[in-house]
Amino acid sequence: MTPAEAAGPDFASSSLSRHLVRGALGFGGLIGSVALLPVTGPVSLLLLPVGVLALRGCPMCWIVGLAQTVSRGRLRRDCEDGVCRLSVADRGHEGHPAVPAGPAGSPGPAGP
Repeated sequence: MTPAEAAGPDFASSSLSRHLVRGALGFGGLIGSVALLPVTGPVSLLLLPVGVLALRGCPMCWIVGLAQTVSRGRLRRDCEDGVCRLSVADRGHEGHPAVPAGPAGSPGPAGP
């Protein structure tokens, strides 16, 4: 299995500001569709698909995408021979050792 296959779905946006705008539109659409129901009647339910499309399906997907967008380029997961390691991506400075991953890819102890 390649690292790309092991990573699973990618919900990240190309930038944090773009992701936050999508969140504002999505949650605004979902909340507005319910909040405006007494005022505009069933017409407010037209905001529901707008909210769902902006969040790419569900609010939890947006939250996972937020975490992926923030961590993109900062963490790197490498899997070789059944052993996965989580390391800080090289950004022009040294001194960050790789942290072995625990079960299911969760970070394990830093080691000696």
